[in-house]
Amino acid sequence: MRRSKGTRQGTRSILKRSKSQKGRLNIRRVMHTYTPGDRVAIVLDGGEQRGMPHRRFQGRTGFIQEQQGSAYIVAVKDGNMQKTVIARAEHLRPLE
Repeated sequence: MRRSKGTRQGTRSILKRSKSQKGRLNIRRVMHTYTPGDRVAIVLDGGEQRGMPHRRFQGRTGFIQEQQGSAYIVAVKDGNMQKTVIARAEHLRPLE
């Protein structure tokens, strides 16, 4: 059988939700507004698939550059390269 090479390949443990969190949407995370320069962590939420960045950015931290519709553009350092990730607020957590 051919191996799957989709964008969500190998995400069973990353996107798994606990029994108490299944079916719930964290409203505080969805309604949180960010301003350019805010520091955020990218934490994928398996319950919401829209606006989910690629799994390689799970656990990375970056800075908000701007807002694009209901999503945010986040600058993330990947090795020595600076990359931009487009993610909705459900997949971001504010850092102090």
